[in-house]
Amino acid sequence: MLDFLSETNAPICGPRPLGPSRREFLQIGALGAIGLSLPQYLAAKEAGAVKKSADHRSCILLFNLGGPSHLDLWDMKPEAPSEIRGPFKPIRTKSPDIDISEILPLHAQVADKFSLVRSCHHSGAAVHDAGWQMMQTGRRFTGGIQTPHIGSVTSYLKGRKSDLPPFVVLPELMGRGGGNLPNGQAGGFLGKAHDPFALMADPSQKDFRVPDLLPPDQFGGLRLDRRKQMRALVDETVKNFEASEDARLLDENFQAAFRMMTSEQARAAFDLSQEPDSVRERYGMNRVGQCLLLARRLVESGVRFVTVNTFLTVFNELSWDIHGSKPFMSITQMKEIVAPMYDQAYSALIEDLYQRGMLDDVLVAGLAEFGRTPKVNPAGGRDHWPQCFTVSFAGGGVQGGRAIGKSDPIGGFPAERPVEPGDIVATIFHSLGIDHTSHLPGPANRPFPLVDVGREPIKELFV
Repeated sequence: MLDFLSETNAPICGPRPLGPSRREFLQIGALGAIGLSLPQYLAAKEAGAVKKSADHRSCILLFNLGGPSHLDLWDMKPEAPSEIRGPFKPIRTKSPDIDISEILPLHAQVADKFSLVRSCHHSGAAVHDAGWQMMQTGRRFTGGIQTPHIGSVTSYLKGRKSDLPPFVVLPELMGRGGGNLPNGQAGGFLGKAHDPFALMADPSQKDFRVPDLLPPDQFGGLRLDRRKQMRALVDETVKNFEASEDARLLDENFQAAFRMMTSEQARAAFDLSQEPDSVRERYGMNRVGQCLLLARRLVESGVRFVTVNTFLTVFNELSWDIHGSKPFMSITQMKEIVAPMYDQAYSALIEDLYQRGMLDDVLVAGLAEFGRTPKVNPAGGRDHWPQCFTVSFAGGGVQGGRAIGKSDPIGGFPAERPVEPGDIVATIFHSLGIDHTSHLPGPANRPFPLVDVGREPIKELFV
């Protein structure tokens, strides 16, 4: 992505030769990463892909990178042998249908506002990035086809509502997962125009700012002149092209990119200093907490889809990946560090959205790539287990306080109402008013279904 306002033509992500070629100019993500053209949006609505009744809704997707242990958090088995049930006890919640772990006490206080699906599973490899891809796109990565992220599809079908991009990832894209596979957080075959805007910063740091959204007076006349010079160069180079419809859409995207970078609305949305200290502290003064608070500010300002990666990698860093020994986490670290951070931030987000009257307008989906093995391993941890795990949903038309589906007595496999990644993706589309049976222009311009045939929204969440 190029920085149109820099004093050089160097890309933000690293050095390169000066001056873009015409081909590069037509492809660079900064021109299209900000949203959908009006004609595309109107065509999508005309085709019935977007339902007006839920067109106003946004989604905050919390991706719990590493794979939380369903058996130690949301689907406990207190009657099972000790090597299955683990060290924690279940507690009652505000919902008579939901018991959860004692290490999530703040979840218990808002359990009437979220619902759990305890029968999720997938057939992908038990490696992190395979699960990341499946859970965020609804499909495996096969045949070299990169299916777009749910947020990218939302960007394509629904477009932008404000100066802000329609799809944002906080705090940055996922890191290494070990399987050398795409992580699913991209526009895929829809193109880089629908890649997310990745923050690439930690909003809990005192010097936090968004580099691409600085006030215009900080750029100075030289930088603005640079942008004008580059545009003049392109105008001169592609005079014939400028007369086409594609050129008109390109110009719209160029203007949208520049508008976002200089927008007072965009800068204000990212400015956490506008929040009272009490609110920031309620979410937690850490990366997870401040990302969730920032996600609320972004959807409040018109962003349609925000994905928060609660952690960034499973190697030598905090995550839900509790194998029990380094470079991974232990169950004790989950209890003392990871779970309390998430418990505080998640409950704060749900309470905040509810108190602001926003909960029905914002779907909060808590996903992960898989669960953990039913049996505790010799290191005192649990290993990867895609055969059964739990996800959560709140807001966005979801009825809270419910437990959908059941696992078997040891949490190893779904026993009732099995749910696959395609069903989860269809559920998110359903909440956002997107017809999950509609199609995208896929590879080779062939119609590509949003979800595979047979995959359906989890309707029990909404009635």
